[in-house]
Amino acid sequence: MFRKRYFYLIKLQFLGFRYHGWQKQPDVLTLERMVSRTLQYVLEHANFKILAAGRTDAKVSAQMQYVELFLDDTPIDPDAFLPLFNRNLPQDIRALEIAEVDESFNIIEAPIEKEYNYLFSFGEKAHPFAAPFMYTVFENLDIALMKEAATLFEGTHDFRNYTYKPTPETKTVVSISQSEIVLNDVFSANFFPKTSYLYRVKGKGFKRHQIRLMMGALFDVGEGKRTLSDIEKSIADGVEIKLERIVPASGLILQHVQL
Repeated sequence: MFRKRYFYLIKLQFLGFRYHGWQKQPDVLTLERMVSRTLQYVLEHANFKILAAGRTDAKVSAQMQYVELFLDDTPIDPDAFLPLFNRNLPQDIRALEIAEVDESFNIIEAPIEKEYNYLFSFGEKAHPFAAPFMYTVFENLDIALMKEAATLFEGTHDFRNYTYKPTPETKTVVSISQSEIVLNDVFSANFFPKTSYLYRVKGKGFKRHQIRLMMGALFDVGEGKRTLSDIEKSIADGVEIKLERIVPASGLILQHVQL
């Protein structure tokens, strides 16, 4: 029997702190599992599948993430569906928009650029309520040197050293359009430290743990454990440098996805 398929693009926000990442996994709570459960409840059937524009790690949050809904047989009215969907999603996931797209739309190829932010502070331990959003380094950091090091990542480089467990077939050449450390004036809360910082990095796509390894290397620079020359060598073709500092994922936020 012929089945008609409908396609919808959903824009989501979520706090990732209690989830084991996006991708559905057995026996753990993931964002994909929760979104699928909610869709099944609201739609009152399971004749659908969803696919995200990228997979976020455990505890990573998103100001903006796109998900494509492939729906069989029965279409939905996006305007009527959105408030019902939101009412049944958990408090830490919110749908911002739902719009119909045609079958030629490819959620994997559609993103032109993604922006990630990593929030951090240093020195005094932050309020516990800041833990889902921000990482605190107890050592003093040379922020000026870290800013200089961050710009070295801009351009097209081989990020094999910043790719978690790459295989010989893994394509590790990545283009980064912006890499900078700035004072955090994007996110605020009365329990945040008086001064905090934001690492902003933009590119079409990133490898597994790439940004968390990059942030770890920048912290090493700020603590005097690595030099600017070390950073330059780490993204040079054919140079292997062992990087072990993967910063916690809870400071990482998918800030923007440009389609």
